[in-house]
Amino acid sequence: MLNKIPTTVITGFLGAGKTTLIRHLINNAGGRKIALIINEFGDLGVDGEILKGCNDEACKEEDIVELSNGCICCTVADDFIPTMQKLLERNTQLDHILIETSGLALPQPLLRAFKWPEIQTKVTVDGVITVVDGRAVTEGRFAHSIEAVDRQRKLDENLDHETPLSELFEDQIACADMIVINKSDLLTASQGDDLLSQLKQDSRDGVQVLKSEMGVLPVDILLGQKAMAEDDLEDRHELHHHHHDHDDDHDDFESFIISTGEIDNPEEFSKLILDVIRDHDILRLKGFVAVNGKPLRLTIQAVGPRIETYFDRVFKSAENRETKLVVIGEKGMDQVSIQKALQV
Repeated sequence: MLNKIPTTVITGFLGAGKTTLIRHLINNAGGRKIALIINEFGDLGVDGEILKGCNDEACKEEDIVELSNGCICCTVADDFIPTMQKLLERNTQLDHILIETSGLALPQPLLRAFKWPEIQTKVTVDGVITVVDGRAVTEGRFAHSIEAVDRQRKLDENLDHETPLSELFEDQIACADMIVINKSDLLTASQGDDLLSQLKQDSRDGVQVLKSEMGVLPVDILLGQKAMAEDDLEDRHELHHHHHDHDDDHDDFESFIISTGEIDNPEEFSKLILDVIRDHDILRLKGFVAVNGKPLRLTIQAVGPRIETYFDRVFKSAENRETKLVVIGEKGMDQVSIQKALQV
């Protein structure tokens, strides 16, 4: 994992808001060097034009590659693998790769491609983000324009599956590590809450479901999921434009810091953290832990139900031996209860 470039797969139907979310990611990259592979077609290459030059420092034009030979899941060997090889050979300084799939793509074949010998030692799937059009799904249409999806099918000469939209949608949900309900401003509060609850019920345990407008979500929540999705494919089976300026303060999210003392048992503390994450629907938790009797600092990062810990370095002589954790979640978290639960 340490030597592999994390790759985020962004899937969802034509018009769900994938390109808008990607533009937001690139414009708020926070110093990351990003490459982008675009497979959404049927819009006369408009996605690539929207994204090129939106933040040259984060994503240079030569690191934006458009795959226009058809649905990415049907052209893995002939198109996707060679493209990834060329990208990796040309630029070894990348911090992250984003892949925007066609709305017709079945995510599983693409995830399996990350196990191909040509690329498996160099890249890993950091996470699969499925973007859904909240209004369309609520109305049972799945996509904003069924006619546009049908035109997209006809344009793809290499398409080798005629999966109904409902089944495609279920597959995209089943493969997701995060589901973004986009265009949530077009829903009533009760519609948004009902859809969020339904998608949580229909997805795998631990999948985060978030509401957004114009794909605006904190980048540190969208990236860094560390799912290594190519290694757990068996769990991901089916389960039953314009640029707008936005305030990026992310008022719907909040974070706070917990400071506490040294811990005795890292394994028990990790279990405690997972219980607190589950009880309070925390999105991210990360920080550094002081362990009694250990000279090394323990790094801890948790995303949903996944937690990673490792000792990174010796505490410096001037440092306090304390545990400091950053908790990130949606606005309204019960900070007092979380603080109390994690105090040692």
